[in-house]
Amino acid sequence: MKLVKDLVTELDKQIVDYTSTYEPDDQLEWSLVLEEIKSFTKADEIVSVLHPDSNKIVLSHRLSPLTTPPVERSPMMNLTLQEILIVGNCNDQVKFSELTMDMFRMLQTLEREPQDDFNHIYDASPAPGRVPLALTPGCLQDKGYSLPGGAKGMYPLVSSCQENGDRPIKRENPHKYMLYKPTFSQIMVFLASGFKEMPPSGALMMYISADGCFSSMKHCEDMGYDLGGVLTSSKKELDHPNKKAIQLKEMHCLYPGDLYPFTRKPFFIIVDSDNSFVFQHIPHYFGQPLVILMSPQDVPSAFQDQQHNGSLFTLFLHSPLTAFCFICNLHNIPYHLWERCQSFIDRFVTEASRLFTRCRIDTSYLQFFGDDFLRLLLLRYVFCDVVLHLHRSFKGHQFRPRCQPPLPDGDLLVHPALQRMVLDLASHLEVRGHFMETNEVD
Repeated sequence: MKLVKDLVTELDKQIVDYTSTYEPDDQLEWSLVLEEIKSFTKADEIVSVLHPDSNKIVLSHRLSPLTTPPVERSPMMNLTLQEILIVGNCNDQVKFSELTMDMFRMLQTLEREPQDDFNHIYDASPAPGRVPLALTPGCLQDKGYSLPGGAKGMYPLVSSCQENGDRPIKRENPHKYMLYKPTFSQIMVFLASGFKEMPPSGALMMYISADGCFSSMKHCEDMGYDLGGVLTSSKKELDHPNKKAIQLKEMHCLYPGDLYPFTRKPFFIIVDSDNSFVFQHIPHYFGQPLVILMSPQDVPSAFQDQQHNGSLFTLFLHSPLTAFCFICNLHNIPYHLWERCQSFIDRFVTEASRLFTRCRIDTSYLQFFGDDFLRLLLLRYVFCDVVLHLHRSFKGHQFRPRCQPPLPDGDLLVHPALQRMVLDLASHLEVRGHFMETNEVD
């Protein structure tokens, strides 16, 4: 974090020097760029993890062997995530250039930690006189992990990442398309490209963070188009002279029906929008695995003014503990407490993974569950649902996420063991008052 602040300070100085010497008229534009950077970095610090000397620690949220959820594998888990579209169009959300906060967080979530430098997990730019945080055998053992072969200061490599017992296999990241405020035609082009490039055992994922596009139709005849969708671009088309008379639909709204053709192959969809629930009606026309995770369509008024810093649902998928602290009004947390609380999250994920594979569940979930990234997202979705269901401020179905096909309640989403783990975490953070007792939950 110190490095980021130093770079921002240096950029500010360079802008002043440049505009005073060469182009004074450019100062406003450069100032806007600088403000975007400052706003973006500030929004990303929605919960600060503090070192004992009160300096902020920047944590990596990329996938690593330590954060990969365990799984009881079965032959049905045969898909791997290959192609990803990340789409962003939230007008009021903080952004830098063509990257909104939601897009940035999802991008980080869908990346693997570089295996040649594991100190990326913590900030490599400490304050002056401070030793950088590093992974040591001691800290790994404290987290319940062991170092193979007694190696010192190295990241533990799980057996599945090794070849012939000595060399780690490089795991590739899925290929991504980043689309900021794309037109309808751009979305179709890149969806078709990702669809075309997928190997036989591959899966396509689409993440959409966008404002809702609501329908004004009184009678719904086609669930794919008459309920609205999400607005992907603010680009204005030439108005048709009889637009009102013939009720033209929005050109750059992505409707659920637009995605039907792409369900010919395994398709994993995440929609974060105030009109997300309309995507639950996408049919299984082709019998291929299809899962849709949908954000809550509203947040309590107490959190409304923070929406510009990024969506709460995406924050849960990106960093569950950060989201948990945020909804409990914890904005600063000591590093040692963060580490202990992270162990609660790890236990929740492990238990949820076990329940996931043993309960009666749609086979689409199991086929996606073998992929590390998709399994991580599914288990974080479960954590989000359990937490919001128990939180006193989130009473009401509009405040809870949805998924299609529906996940079982009794065997998973309201399972007593998972609820108890959430309440134990709340007690450890001394925020138990924010949550209901299990017998109060409807």
